[in-house]
Amino acid sequence: MSGLYTPAPVGTWVRVSVPASTGNVGPGFDSLGLALEHRDTVTVTRIAHGLEFELHGESAQDVPRTAEHLVLRAAQAAFDAAGAGALPPVRLSAHNVIPHGRGMGSSASAVVAGVLAGNTLLPRALRLDADTVLQVCSALEGHPDNVAPTLLGGLTISYEEQGRFHSVPVRVHPDVVPVVAVPDFEVATSVARGLLPEHVPHHDAAVNAGRAALLVTALGQRPELLLPATRDLLHQDYRARAMTPSHDLVTGLRERGHAALISGAGPTVLVLAHGERAARAAEAAVAELTAGAASAALAEGGTPVAWRVRALRVPTEGAKVESSTQ
Repeated sequence: MSGLYTPAPVGTWVRVSVPASTGNVGPGFDSLGLALEHRDTVTVTRIAHGLEFELHGESAQDVPRTAEHLVLRAAQAAFDAAGAGALPPVRLSAHNVIPHGRGMGSSASAVVAGVLAGNTLLPRALRLDADTVLQVCSALEGHPDNVAPTLLGGLTISYEEQGRFHSVPVRVHPDVVPVVAVPDFEVATSVARGLLPEHVPHHDAAVNAGRAALLVTALGQRPELLLPATRDLLHQDYRARAMTPSHDLVTGLRERGHAALISGAGPTVLVLAHGERAARAAEAAVAELTAGAASAALAEGGTPVAWRVRALRVPTEGAKVESSTQ
């Protein structure tokens, strides 16, 4: 089929806005994902020759300026899935606001942006349908719990069946306000996952199943249940030694009645607040717990951790695509 493909004309552009996301959402290990309104913007423009880069924002100095850039690898994956051959020469412009290595879905957002941009550069007859886009994104990311909310917005429940990924969107109650506390250190997902045991007690698995089910109801209909619904026994405690400041902050916040958890594989701390007043109280609690004498307990390698704290919202819409081809 690649022989039938005519590259998009020089000057054609695609702009993709992608939200951040949090995987697991406490007890929903590798299955629940929640979109966060904190967006990277990626523009891919067809040029005559080579590759060009205009990268700004979070970790822009650390990512490759080659075909190995994750957005371009994802765009190429869309071309591969369509049987369209090699990605043509392009300029990649990106403004990143999602922190890297913090458990807020930065890699999933890059994957989704790249696959959607590549897909839009394809002729309409070759473009991938929504299900295939999910499969390509999930295969690149390794699982769908971050790419699904990035694609769809809101809360998503993802599962795998016979080698294919599926995701079901769930509407989130408008009173749910996510508050993120982002530390100034990173934890690689591979490191965090490597701390998980091969087996867990049956009781812990049963408790987690109940809490994950409760969490879907809490997020969708009963946000007053968010504190008990976010209790996790499968992964957060096991990963604590890779992110002691984050674990300590979660503990302190939960003791004060806030539905705090580790965002994804960490180390960002996420509070799911019930309303704006509770969100402001959570922000104040983070400030208090990380200030003064308390900050000595929130240190990484003996150095006090700096935290960026902000209230976000859960977007009802996921990735947004604009292009000159529409």
